[in-house]
Amino acid sequence: MILYSWNVNGFRAILKKGFWDWFYKRKADIVCLQETKVHPDQLSLEEQKPKDYYAIWNPSKIKKGYSGVVCFCKKEPCAYFLGFPDEAFKGEGRLITLEYDNFYLLNIYFPNGQMSEDRLKFKLGYYEHFLKYCEELRKSKPIIACGDFNTAHREIDLKNPKQNEKRSGFLPVERKWLDRFVESGYVDTFRLFVQEGGHYTWWDYRFKARERNAGWRIDYFFVSMELKDKVKRAWIESDVYGSDHCPIGLELEI
Repeated sequence: MILYSWNVNGFRAILKKGFWDWFYKRKADIVCLQETKVHPDQLSLEEQKPKDYYAIWNPSKIKKGYSGVVCFCKKEPCAYFLGFPDEAFKGEGRLITLEYDNFYLLNIYFPNGQMSEDRLKFKLGYYEHFLKYCEELRKSKPIIACGDFNTAHREIDLKNPKQNEKRSGFLPVERKWLDRFVESGYVDTFRLFVQEGGHYTWWDYRFKARERNAGWRIDYFFVSMELKDKVKRAWIESDVYGSDHCPIGLELEI
């Protein structure tokens, strides 16, 4: 099974930058996109659902042109859920859960905490709720969680760690939550294969950051420990443009 995750920073924008060429060449089983910034009603039928795929959208309901996630799946899931089961953190279009026979797949776009202290608190609260949700689901099936976590976990995961220690996205409190997530039994699949630095998934549009590879690794595929031995490959497609993020991939034998 081949899976992809990509924060596209605007679905309509990336359609003009060769997205479908990239998509159909990958022949993926599931593609998870974040920050779509669109309601499906704003798209043509061909744009809403790629040929031979099921499409599950969760757009932002509180503001147009903001947030949003979508999953394109070759095989129809047994079930799917938009957001958390309760009313917590609803409305921003940040989570889709797909249920298959052998696993749950969570497509997640975590909040950015840089705008204000309130948004940082919102982000940290979302982290806590997400971990509890994963642990509840995991009682019945293993977990795959992918998307934009909006935090670089370790110093190796960004170009300039010292300069960013007081910036949301690399704050000790954010990184500590990722520590807890890993300690709870979730595996950063990329680090199963690559230990050195210099591999990033997001670059600031300013300062020619991508040309200089002055980036951050904030997009992840995590699997619960039960699936660790099923992971065959995990990679970053840093040569794919169109967004300030690049796609990441995962191959599982499942």
